[in-house]
Amino acid sequence: MQKRAIALGLFDGVHLGHRAVLRAAVDAAAQNDLLPAVYTFADEMAGKTGEYLYPPTQRWKLFRECGAALTICAQFADVRDLSGEAFAEKLAREESAAYVCCGRNFRFGKGAAWDADDLRAFGETYGFGVTVVPDVAADGVKVSSTVIRQLLTEGRTEQANRLLGAPYCILQTVRHGAELGRTIGFPTINQPFRQGQLVPKHGVYVSETVTPDGRHFPSLTNIGMKPTVHYHGLPLAETYIEGFSGSLYNKEVCVYLHRFLREEQKFDSVEALTTQMQEDLRMCKEFSKDCHGLNT
Repeated sequence: MQKRAIALGLFDGVHLGHRAVLRAAVDAAAQNDLLPAVYTFADEMAGKTGEYLYPPTQRWKLFRECGAALTICAQFADVRDLSGEAFAEKLAREESAAYVCCGRNFRFGKGAAWDADDLRAFGETYGFGVTVVPDVAADGVKVSSTVIRQLLTEGRTEQANRLLGAPYCILQTVRHGAELGRTIGFPTINQPFRQGQLVPKHGVYVSETVTPDGRHFPSLTNIGMKPTVHYHGLPLAETYIEGFSGSLYNKEVCVYLHRFLREEQKFDSVEALTTQMQEDLRMCKEFSKDCHGLNT
């Protein structure tokens, strides 16, 4: 088995701090003829508190984009009671670790009782090098999942995206809805959030939709609860895709959120709703013209 350079962590948002750890592992692999790998967990939060930013399968996709050739996905229950030394020995003997990278605040072992300095000491015992990656700052603050969650729940999407290192992405399978948007000329796709997943502030966003065949479209996304459609009580992202025709039902679609436009509103008539949608679409198109990442 080829020896590996392993990035350790939950990486629930794959934000700039996480990406620095991933990059350190990829660089170490390139310099030492190792396989770049990630050791993470199938559990959404793996013993941590709070709502998760991205589900595990979405994180794995981002790991590949960051250069990882292998994702080692453990069950948290299988390692949570290990001592720090037993975990380090597992990395060396079972996961073929020749090099390990982690963040400054990385903790491991039963009760999270061991830290990055302990990992360095265990590395000397079990024959793997250790790089501890410093904290990353952006917009004058330390990048963390906690800060990003707060920004998203406040509708401060652009600031959250800068800390993420990429636009926040809703990557979910499209489900059938009530299809009310078709009656007013704005057909939409519906993507329910998952249980335990962080939901950005309810309201309307300028977004960008990437279809499974790789095409990019300007779009408008409304996040909220839909009383006419029941997804086990889960919030929903409902997206109108400008210029798209066709069916996306039961397909996994990526919707990037770029800018929060307005709060959810209750309209007295279909005409009032249509007028507001047209204004939202106008603002979306203006944003698209100013953003080279969007096709207009």
